[in-house]
Amino acid sequence: MPESLFDRLAVGQTAPIVTEPVTLVIFGGVGDLAHRKLLPALYNLHLDGLLPPRFAAVGVGRKVLSDESYRDFAKDGVTEFSRRPFDGAAWQRFAEMLFFVNASIEEGGTLAPLGARLDIIEHDRGLPGNRIYYLAVPPSLFVPTVKQLAATGLVAPPSTSSRRQEPVTTETNAPPFPRLIVEKPIGRDLASACAINDAIAEVFSERQIYRIDHYLGKETVQNILVLRFANSIFEPLFNQKYIDHVQITVAEEEGVGTRAGYYEQAGALRDMVQNHLLQLLALVTMEPPYSLDADVIRDEKLEVLRSLQPIDRTAVVKQVVRAQYAAGYEIGAAVPGYRDEPGVAKDSRTETFVALKAFIDNWRWAGVPFFLRTGKRLPKRASEISIHLKEVPPILFNRTPPGSLDPNVLSIRIQPDEGFALTISSKVPGPRVRIYPVKMDFRYSSTFGATSPEAYERLLLDVMAGDATLFMRRDAVETAWRWVMPILEAWSEQADAPLPTYAAGEWGPIEAERLIEPTGRQWRQP
Repeated sequence: MPESLFDRLAVGQTAPIVTEPVTLVIFGGVGDLAHRKLLPALYNLHLDGLLPPRFAAVGVGRKVLSDESYRDFAKDGVTEFSRRPFDGAAWQRFAEMLFFVNASIEEGGTLAPLGARLDIIEHDRGLPGNRIYYLAVPPSLFVPTVKQLAATGLVAPPSTSSRRQEPVTTETNAPPFPRLIVEKPIGRDLASACAINDAIAEVFSERQIYRIDHYLGKETVQNILVLRFANSIFEPLFNQKYIDHVQITVAEEEGVGTRAGYYEQAGALRDMVQNHLLQLLALVTMEPPYSLDADVIRDEKLEVLRSLQPIDRTAVVKQVVRAQYAAGYEIGAAVPGYRDEPGVAKDSRTETFVALKAFIDNWRWAGVPFFLRTGKRLPKRASEISIHLKEVPPILFNRTPPGSLDPNVLSIRIQPDEGFALTISSKVPGPRVRIYPVKMDFRYSSTFGATSPEAYERLLLDVMAGDATLFMRRDAVETAWRWVMPILEAWSEQADAPLPTYAAGEWGPIEAERLIEPTGRQWRQP
């Protein structure tokens, strides 16, 4: 198998070394994702010397652009969104790798022009045809694009690809080319997710498919398993004997912005909970894998998802809160409510906030509540996992009076201030015994100096290297959908029920407080 991310970390490598020539084909090559994330990520990989020695990136879209025009488009994205300063000399070398093809699968279009142009590019640049297809397009185009790839002969069916398209690689068990990257969301419910997966499986084998969740590419998320399984002080505590509860918060400061068309069809549950939050939950709670092979790790994450206690329709009202942001203030400036945003229906019932209480029915976590929360127009942008340990017995220093001690908390900050902290009780200097919670704090920026790579840098590199550790497998995607479906079904039956609101700039509705406070706990502010 290809060397996994964690194998590389164990020997001190910071990134996979990709030596095989690769052609990356980006459908939606002039879209927002390519402009803001993909092209800047490739540029930073180029600066770090991590791209293969022979490489080409080919944007595909409906616009009629020359290669030079596309390079100007990419330059604007790199200048504005790259985490590193623009370097003119490095850009010139990078720009030579960029190309554009006008092709469309809509309205009876075909990808035949793409195939012809790829043959020319790869011949001129000495590339052997190791292709990665990136679907940076709306979900409605996933299936048509994949079918066109097969219809035009750009991809052989799985039954014959292993014989006809052997990978040019030194890893005998590496996933074969071509490979496919699929952006979330995979469907909008279980049925549509299964339909998309079925259609893709007719063209690509599961080993060739990389379902991307950019949260899994973040440095702090990658560090969760290292934190747990490379430090003997933590792993013995990760169970129902020592953990009181766990909170996962993914807060967004901005509103829906220009994404109303997508968001109106998705909402916070589909957009964030079904993928990002459940993936974080699985990483924090999975059993130790017996090896660092990608599928071994993904097997353990899948077991967590399968062990989630079902929330049936009757329990939704008690365990799940949804709400929508109303007008309020962001950094002192007035901002509109969700229904007043451009492109949003005036009677929209799309949720912009979700909070829920979940349980994992297995030996390690039985009875431990997990509180998940995400929302738009919250006070700040922050993603954090906080593991709250149980209180010490009410004796000695925890007697009343003088008052109970704050429990220990291990907090993992995913963004923006990446790192983790552990709060412990300590004696305040002086003649009296006074106890105060202090924080032992680790920050990536102060310890390692350099800025952390963007998530898409890691994920693109891993696809080139054939490492699927950080990508979602089909069974995990469908298991997550299966768990959230009763919530969606219950909401669809409550079309006349009042939809709670919260003012923009607040930490959600009062109903979210009522979800956690009866348990004797309260939300932690990141």
